[in-house]
Amino acid sequence: MYWTLELASYLEDAPWPATKDELIDFGIRSGAPLEVVENLQELEDDGQPYENIEEIWPDYPSKEDFFFNEDEY
Repeated sequence: MYWTLELASYLEDAPWPATKDELIDFGIRSGAPLEVVENLQELEDDGQPYENIEEIWPDYPSKEDFFFNEDEY
């Protein structure tokens, strides 16, 4: 399983919190690439919903990771 920013971006609008099956269904319905669905199928399924993308990919960059000062524009 591997994630890239492009692949993870397909889950930004997912209905969080969501279970593994809900995320797979969302990926299929939203037209995400096959790699996204395959990555979701490899997730552990303990029955608990995932609260956000960071629980799936801990290294997912947040807004704070980008050095863009919105006040300047």
